[in-house]
Amino acid sequence: MRAAGFIEGRNISIDWRWAEGQYDRLSSLAGELVGRDVAVIVTWDAPASFAAKAATKNIAIVFVTGADPVEIGLVQSFRRPSGNLTGIYNLAADVGPKHLELLHELVAAASMIVSLLNPGNPNTHAYVLQTQAAADALGLRLQVLTAHSEADLEAAFGIMVQQRADALLVIADPFFIARREQIVALAAGHAIPAIYPFRWFTERGGLMSYGAAVGGFYRQLGTYAARILNGVKPVDLPVEQNTKYELAINLKTAKALRLTVPPSLLVRADEVIE
Repeated sequence: MRAAGFIEGRNISIDWRWAEGQYDRLSSLAGELVGRDVAVIVTWDAPASFAAKAATKNIAIVFVTGADPVEIGLVQSFRRPSGNLTGIYNLAADVGPKHLELLHELVAAASMIVSLLNPGNPNTHAYVLQTQAAADALGLRLQVLTAHSEADLEAAFGIMVQQRADALLVIADPFFIARREQIVALAAGHAIPAIYPFRWFTERGGLMSYGAAVGGFYRQLGTYAARILNGVKPVDLPVEQNTKYELAINLKTAKALRLTVPPSLLVRADEVIE
C-alpha cells in the first residue's frame, strides 16, 4: 500500500482485529469493523471472509483463502467475483500431495502419516481428498485427526503417540498459525517429524514447511486494497491465484530427530535454518 501512496498515520488508518483462531469471535469482530464504517475489510482465510461477507454487502472485502472461493460459494467466478468481494486464492488444498511427497522423501521409513486439521475450515475437505489419493499411490496409511482448541491439540498428539504415527502433516488454518509454538513443541516433545503450511512454523523450530510465500500474497492483498481505495470496484478485480511457494527446512530440528536431510531436498529449499 505504501507503494501506492498510502502511508499509515498520514493518509490511511489501519484497524486490526485478530480472533486468534477462535472462529466464534469472527462475526462480532466483523460487526465491529462494519460499525466503524471502514473503507475496506481485508480477511485471512475462508471463515473470516464468510463472517465479513455476512456482516456487510456494501463495504469492499479483499480476502485470501486456501479453499476454492467459487467452489465454497464465496464469489460467483474468478473473472467477475460479483458483489463486494475479491481477493487471492492460495490453493492450499493443492499442496497436500506435495506435503506428503516431501515428508516421504525426508522420512522414507514412515508408513503411518497423520493429517491434523481444523474441522471448521473449508480448506480441509479438498486437502484431505487430494492427500489421501497421494497416500494411496505411495502405499501409505493416512489418518485424519481434528483440533479446534488447545485441549484438542494435546489430545490429538496423545492419539498420535498411541497409534505410533511416523509423521505429521499440519493443514493451513488460522487456529494452527496462532498456536504454532504449541504445535511445534508438541511435535518435538513426542519426536514426531512434521511438515507445516508456512515458514512461520519452521522458524519456531518446526522440521519443514512448504506453502505460499506469505510476503507475496500480503503484497497482492495490499495492492488490491489500494486499488479499491482509489475507486476501483471489487467486481472489476478478478480473483488472483497465488503462484509463489517456498520450502523451508530446519537442520537443527532434523538433527534432534536423527534425520539426515537428503541433498535433493536441500538444493530445492528456499531457506535452510541451521
